[in-house]
Amino acid sequence: MNKLTLDDLTLKGQRVLVRVDFNVPLAHENGTTTVADDTRIRAALPTIRKIIDSGGKAILISHLGRPKGEVNPKYSLAPVARHLQQLLGVPVRFVTNTVGPAVREAIDNMPEGGVILLENTRFLPGETKNDPALAAELAALADVYVNDAFGAAHRAHASTEGVARKVRQAAMGYLLKREVEYLSRLLEAPDRPFVGVLGGAKVSDKIGVIQSLLQRVDHLLIGGAMSYTFLKALGMQTGASKVEEDRLEEARALYDAAGGKIMLPSDHVIAPAFDNDAPQQVVAGDIPDGQMGLDIGPATIEAYREVLLDARTIVWNGPMGVFEMPNFARGTLAIAETLAEATRKGALTVVGGGDSVAAITQAGFADDVSHVSTGGGAMLEFLEGKTLPGIAALTDK
Repeated sequence: MNKLTLDDLTLKGQRVLVRVDFNVPLAHENGTTTVADDTRIRAALPTIRKIIDSGGKAILISHLGRPKGEVNPKYSLAPVARHLQQLLGVPVRFVTNTVGPAVREAIDNMPEGGVILLENTRFLPGETKNDPALAAELAALADVYVNDAFGAAHRAHASTEGVARKVRQAAMGYLLKREVEYLSRLLEAPDRPFVGVLGGAKVSDKIGVIQSLLQRVDHLLIGGAMSYTFLKALGMQTGASKVEEDRLEEARALYDAAGGKIMLPSDHVIAPAFDNDAPQQVVAGDIPDGQMGLDIGPATIEAYREVLLDARTIVWNGPMGVFEMPNFARGTLAIAETLAEATRKGALTVVGGGDSVAAITQAGFADDVSHVSTGGGAMLEFLEGKTLPGIAALTDK
C-alpha cells in the first residue's frame, strides 16, 4: 500500500483531523454510562500521542452504533471522551457537534498539542451517504487528515472516504498501517504451511473470503454453525443444527473445488436446545434428530490443533461454537490457546472478527498472538482482495 503515513506529515501547528474507530460497547449503571471494552480506544493511542507530542492539534472523529442519521443521546461519544482523557492523561475536550461554527471555534481556541473529540459522525444523515457537502465541511476543519479507523475502512462514508479526497494530504495512522502490513503479509508471501480458521454462523457471509483463502492456504479449518451447512451438503445428518438450506449447492461446490484443503468437524458437542444448561453430549458423525451441534468436539479440537501447531502462518476469523455460552465455548477457547502456542513456536498469527477477538481476549491470549485485528468486516473484505474505500482515498506517496 503505497500511501502516505503519519510519519510523512508535518504535524507541528497543524489541525490534524483523525478518523478513529471508537465504536465501543458501553455499560449503563446507576444513571452513568461508561466504556465496557476500551480495546479500540487503546489501539488509537499511539497515533494520538504522536500528533500531540509533535505539537499538532488532534481533532478526533468517530461513529458509535447506528443512530441512523439522527441525534440520539444513547449513542453520544461523551463517555468515550471521559475514558480517553483517563488513558491519555491530558485534557480531552468534548464538542457536542461534529461540524459548524461551535466546532470551528473550539478548534481555533485549542492549544497546540491539544485534543478534542467531536460528536458521533452518524448523527449526521450525510455521513453514511458520503455526502460531498459534509465531506467538504469536515475537510475545512483540517490542514491534514489521518485515517486510523481500520474497522470502518471498508465503508465509503463522508468521514472515511469523502473527506480524504478533499484535504491537501490524507495519511494512514499507525493502527491502520499496522493492519495493512499484517494482512498484506497473509495475501502476498505467507510462510508455509498457511492455515485459515473460519467459524461463525453463516457460509453466505464468508463465501468471498473462503474462495480467496482457498487460493492461498494449505488448509482451511471450518467450525461454528457454518460447518453444518457444509456437512449437510456432503450428505450428513445434521439434526436440528443451524443450516443455510439455500446455500447447500454452493457449499458443496466450494468443498469439491477445494481439492481436500477444507477440514470439517468429525465430532460435535450437541444439545436438544439453544441453552447453556441444556444436557449435552458428544457425537461423532451424524447428529440425531432433535439435537443441534453447538460446538466442535474433542476429536476435532485435537485434529485442528495438530494442523495449527505445524503451521507457519495462521489467520482466524469466527468462533467454533456458541462461544457466548460457557458450556459450548471449549472449541473456541482451545483454538485461542493453540494460536498462542503456535506463535511461541514462531508462527505468524492474525486474529480478527468480534467473537474471535473476544475469545482470545477472554482466554488471556490477546498479547500472545502476532496481531489482533480491530476490524471484522474490513478484515474479511481485505482478505477477499477487495479495495477498501477508506484506504484507496488516501494520498499516494
